[in-house]
Amino acid sequence: MAFLLTGFGLMVVGAGGVRPCNLAFGADQFNPKTESGKKGINSFFNWYFFTFTFAMMISLTLIVYVQANVSWAIGLAIPAILMLIACILFFSGSKIYVKVKANGSPMTSVAQVIVVAIKKRRLKPVEQPWFSLFNYTPPTSINAKLSYTDQFRFLDKAAIRTLEDKINPDGSPADPWKLCSLQQVEEVKCLLRVIPIWVSDVVFFIAIVQQQTYAVFQAVQSDRRLGSSNFKVPAASYGVFMMLSLTIFIPIYDRIFVPFLQRLTGKEGGITILQRIGIGIILSALAMLVSALVEEKRRTIALTKPTVGTAPRRGGISSMSSVWLIPQLALTGLAEAFGSIGMVEFYYKQFPENMRSIAGSLFFCGMAGSSYLSSLLITIVHRTTNWLPEDLNKGRLNYYYYVIAALGVLNFGYFLICAKWYKYKGGITDTIEITQQAKPIKP
Repeated sequence: MAFLLTGFGLMVVGAGGVRPCNLAFGADQFNPKTESGKKGINSFFNWYFFTFTFAMMISLTLIVYVQANVSWAIGLAIPAILMLIACILFFSGSKIYVKVKANGSPMTSVAQVIVVAIKKRRLKPVEQPWFSLFNYTPPTSINAKLSYTDQFRFLDKAAIRTLEDKINPDGSPADPWKLCSLQQVEEVKCLLRVIPIWVSDVVFFIAIVQQQTYAVFQAVQSDRRLGSSNFKVPAASYGVFMMLSLTIFIPIYDRIFVPFLQRLTGKEGGITILQRIGIGIILSALAMLVSALVEEKRRTIALTKPTVGTAPRRGGISSMSSVWLIPQLALTGLAEAFGSIGMVEFYYKQFPENMRSIAGSLFFCGMAGSSYLSSLLITIVHRTTNWLPEDLNKGRLNYYYYVIAALGVLNFGYFLICAKWYKYKGGITDTIEITQQAKPIKP
């Protein structure tokens, strides 16, 4: 058991290192300063999720079949061999990769801005902050120069230069824990602006989690036979329809919808990133509504018509075909195609360049947070209602789905408020360009 758990631990560490970083590393291979590079970055996130989801489909079908019907040893050896091949391919191309050199911990700069802003909290705000605040960009910095924004203005005090603040000959502050640059302040503002959107994303994923859990329970108590044969589709395999929907739609969206929308709107990706995320949130709420209606139909048939068997440790199997579960799963796949991919692209483009690995990890932290939030919600429902018993026929799973759908609608309203308030990094229309160096003021 210790040996097995060690293997699981290594998988967790490996996934934690690979998943956030390969998104940033892959997108770094494109030059964002060229038109082809911009298009490449936009397409990269679509095709990353396409290959990622396709690989999961293979894993949940072929490899699971080998593990269940041939041998667990062979079933586990296949992914291990594939990972070895992946490592060989990855390292063989190391000489041709674009590698962005690290410039120290980006979180140190964030901490400096917060600490200095607190120290200087008693200072009065300066007039014309885009002109008066201290600004310095290290020559080795990989971050794009940011314009001044009027949000989170309490942080501006970190860049107010007093007579006590000394400057080095190269223009940098002598003590970065007493004076920060406006560039640093704006980078921290980028992070703070993303947090409200991230909260909305956590709620968005709650709907996705339900299709990975309770949709399986629905399949267990539905007629899973194919036609007149006795072959039953495994209940856990129905998640493939969600992945199939995503993998089919992504190439259509990338090759047909995006060029059409670009001609229609004149925008780089056809629609803005926040619009794409918003569509995903709407589709997730719609998927939960469809799930509730399907569950209501399944339960009614199970209680009013003869069942086709009994599920172990659960209850009667409804004569409703499990094919009726496909629409809710397909809608969830479309929601991911818009919402999840939009989130990854949003975090990558809105974080400072030296924090893009952290941006990738924020996406997966949102997924993890939604799982914990879903568990909390289920616990509350268990303690206050009898909607979610082992036997779905004795409960009201459809009511629980309606609650998630309502939560999705409220989340969409919250998201609209955040999206209207949000200012994209490096925007021109809502920012003021910094043109001159700051002068010291008396404390």
